[in-house]
Amino acid sequence: MSHLAYAETRRASAPFGAGPTVVPVSPHVGAEIDGIDLSRPLDPAARDLVAEALATRGVVFFRDQDLTPEQHVAFAEQFGPINVNRFFRAVDGHPQIAEVRKEADQRAAIGSQWHTDHSYDRIPAKGSVLYAREVPPVGGDTLFASMVAAYDALSPAFKAVLEPLRAVHSSRHVFGETSRTVRSGALEGRILNPELATQDAVHPVVITHPESGRRALYVNPNFTLGIEGWSEKESAALLGFLYEHARQPEFSCRFQWREGSIAFWDNRATWHLALNDYHGHRRLMHRITIEGSALS
Repeated sequence: MSHLAYAETRRASAPFGAGPTVVPVSPHVGAEIDGIDLSRPLDPAARDLVAEALATRGVVFFRDQDLTPEQHVAFAEQFGPINVNRFFRAVDGHPQIAEVRKEADQRAAIGSQWHTDHSYDRIPAKGSVLYAREVPPVGGDTLFASMVAAYDALSPAFKAVLEPLRAVHSSRHVFGETSRTVRSGALEGRILNPELATQDAVHPVVITHPESGRRALYVNPNFTLGIEGWSEKESAALLGFLYEHARQPEFSCRFQWREGSIAFWDNRATWHLALNDYHGHRRLMHRITIEGSALS
């Protein structure tokens, strides 16, 4: 029996404090893990359980965690090297932790469109660990969508069309010096270093997840520019269909944050979107991104 299957069999009968439980939050994506204190190093069984749940469910959630920045970093490092984000403001004294902040008087929010973190990098990120430091009294939820489930729902004939295709991704139009984000000033002081947004990357439209072995769509509305070798109109037609298909509610889950909550998601298997519906309130999150490997 796998670590994940074992944990799921315990959820109905295990007494409080008897060990970790894994509870799916929707049919295709997301699971809440209880019974693990992330402020302490994970033992091998707990580490394997988290890794398996992440690969299987795409995103895992933890509640009521109390972490120092050092403990946040230490948790993330158990799953791989940390990617130091070049566009987000870092937490003071902790360059590994990116600050995702919206003040009460600000209207624009970071990450309010469907996207996959770091798809614009030639070696994309494995995952992201987002920790809620301060949340509004209501609102500010995050949606997650399974690109594995979205791919599985396509017809065999359409999958065959997608199989040889590669897509171009970029950070230029989102974080670059001529991007609307920078020109509008809406995220001034929160998005930095536009001169570093110079890299484009090409990845398969459909990838094989390196841990689960399942196939998944790997395009997203925020960072994907087009299909390699296709015209702009041709790319827009295909990508528009895939985006409309992948954002269907049945492939997604919604996470309601509380202070001390953590979401750990797999960027190879999911999209996410931060709802910007809490104007007049402050929201402060700390995010760590874990390095990945080349996709195929």
